[in-house]
Order: sequence, then C-alpha cells, then structure tokens
Amino acid sequence: MKFLALIGILALMWLVGLFVFAERVRGFTPADEPARADAIVALTGPSAERVNAAMRLLEQGKGRRLLISGVNREVRRQELRALVPGSARLFNCCVDLGFEAETTNGNAHEIAAWARAKGYDSLIVVTSDYHMPRSLIEIRSAAPGVTLTPYAVSTPALDNSRWWRAAVTARRMTLEYMKYLAVLGREGVRRLTGGSIDAQPAIEAAAGKAGVRAAS
Repeated sequence: MKFLALIGILALMWLVGLFVFAERVRGFTPADEPARADAIVALTGPSAERVNAAMRLLEQGKGRRLLISGVNREVRRQELRALVPGSARLFNCCVDLGFEAETTNGNAHEIAAWARAKGYDSLIVVTSDYHMPRSLIEIRSAAPGVTLTPYAVSTPALDNSRWWRAAVTARRMTLEYMKYLAVLGREGVRRLTGGSIDAQPAIEAAAGKAGVRAAS
C-alpha cells in the first residue's frame, strides 16, 4: 500500500513538473529584444525559422558572427545561403557552419569549441521555445563561464495553453520534458562525482528521436 502511495506521489510530482516545464517553454516567446553579445549561435532543427531568426539578429548587429550548428554534412554552403534571407555579403563574411553535431549535446560541444577558438564570452542562443531549456543546460555545461542569452523561436502549435488536449503537442512537450529531466539528472550526477558523463545517445533513444538531426 505504501509502495503504491509512493508511486502515486512520484507520478503527481512528474505531472506537476510537466506543466511547470510547459509554462516555462511558453514564457520564452515572444522573445525579448536581446542585448548585444559577442556572437550568435543557432541550433538547427525541423524548421528553417531558427536560422532565419539568427540571421535577422546578425543583421541587426546583435553579434559579430553567427555559428549555425548541426548543419547536415550533405548541404553545401552555397545551398544553405540560397535558403537564408538577408545579405549575401554578411552571410559570406560573418557566418560559420558547424557540420559535426548530430545531437543537442553535440551542438553544445561544437558551440563551446567555436566560442573558445574565437575568444567569445557571451552568446545569443537561438533555437525553438520547447528546445531552449535543455539547450541552455547543455551549452552551460560545455562552455562554463560563457554568458548565454536565450532567443527562442515560437512553435505555434505549443502556444495554446491547452497544448495537452492534442496528441501531437502533448507528445512533443512530454518527450522534451523527459529529455530535459534526463539532462538535469546527468548534470546532477556529474557534479556529485566530479566526472564527465555523456548520456545523450541514451537520452535521445529513450525519448524516441526519429530522423531529426541535432536540435529536434
């Protein structure tokens, strides 16, 4: 009986946490006008809007350079340029492409290495609203000491306060919440042990990742 009560309490805590997480996700948009940073980073995903938003920030002078992390290795620079609005001159001079990342954890390490190589201490992070909490944890872990400013791209389907009533939006929010909890757990263990734990492959598999590169 006590065991069932404990399971019920844990399930309730998990459910409350899910709704708290969802409210945090919805609170990221509309994104506030960011202060100028050293540079901008965009994590690729299912929508081109992340890269488009990052390019707009670059054109507004919000950062000196832009890194697009997690670009498909089969995509050529000229092909990507054709899909991105804005100045060709600015794209050619001030945009770097990262081809190595295939997970959010990979994005974080790619971003950290780029920031160290460029000597950047502050970054504007552009990704989808639901993906932002996990992305910030991953990047902070890989690049401690770098100031991060979130600039989230809205996911229209998740704007509705009753996201839980539709199967598609409920699934997306729940899977991202599970990934977020897994990363929190990993970071907690890492801090306690002082070690380095890369649980991202297991996180992605457990959460049902299917065919979307990097920041899904």
